[in-house]
Amino acid sequence: MLRELLPASAVPRGNHLVLSEASADANQAQTNAAFSSKWSRYAASAEREALYAMQRRWYLSLYGFASEAELARFLSGQRVIFDAGCGLGYKSAWFAQLAPQALVIGMDFSAAAARAARDYAALDNLFFIQGDIARTALTDDSIDYVSCDQTIMHTQSPDATFAELRRVTARSGQLACYFYARKALPRELLDDYFRQHCKDLSEPQLWQMAEQLTELGRRLSELQLTIDVPDVPALGIRGGRQDLQRFLYWNFLKCFWNAELGKETSVVTNFDWYSPSNARRYSEAEVRELVRREGLSILHFHQEEACYSGRFLKS
Repeated sequence: MLRELLPASAVPRGNHLVLSEASADANQAQTNAAFSSKWSRYAASAEREALYAMQRRWYLSLYGFASEAELARFLSGQRVIFDAGCGLGYKSAWFAQLAPQALVIGMDFSAAAARAARDYAALDNLFFIQGDIARTALTDDSIDYVSCDQTIMHTQSPDATFAELRRVTARSGQLACYFYARKALPRELLDDYFRQHCKDLSEPQLWQMAEQLTELGRRLSELQLTIDVPDVPALGIRGGRQDLQRFLYWNFLKCFWNAELGKETSVVTNFDWYSPSNARRYSEAEVRELVRREGLSILHFHQEEACYSGRFLKS
């Protein structure tokens, strides 16, 4: 089944195939290197399972499934499932376990794809490809369910990547996708400035900065201070009673801290935000226009401060 989806020149070895591991674009190459570093560091973390459990719960909310059982029922009707931007492969493995009748393909441009193939070798319906999800090499109209969760904004041209994912989605198939949401204007300006600055930092310096931002987030959070914020619509700042750390986080500086997920996960989250050169943010109108332009119908649309997400039907 896999050979039907790939070019004749693509020869899989076991459960892993390398289609492409380098990008000619400097920003994409830097982004790939950042994620290879992130996943390499986090792969052995004792905190992984707590993050994976949280991410699975969040996935259900993001894409309109009331429960894991409902997701399983949906996936049971799919022949081929594609996890575009799979990272360490835990969602790919989740899909493969929930839908043992399906072929599940996880693809990532970073070196994490090889690690995922090793970690989940026991799942015989699961296959990993290192390659560019903006140029998948998969045949037209071949994937029943495409999931691109928390990834598309890290590609060189997210709109073009979305078009590629629509291309490989089967007729009457579904494409699920997550988009970073634009934040308040000060945060947007600082994010762009810091991300440009981070291009000149070494990998150890980036990790050190992520650790320092995590400590800042922890100290602010532990103050447990609530402030009364006025509306500042010209800057996109929402008013109301807000925790000080969350107010600074959403409006000025990402300094993530989550005591339940742990320090390592918080550090990785901060590294994940500032280190990749590619990190496109969208307005709701831009997401809806992209979906309309690609001729897709909205089955489910989700919105929160961090993101927009949805499941879209290809007719």
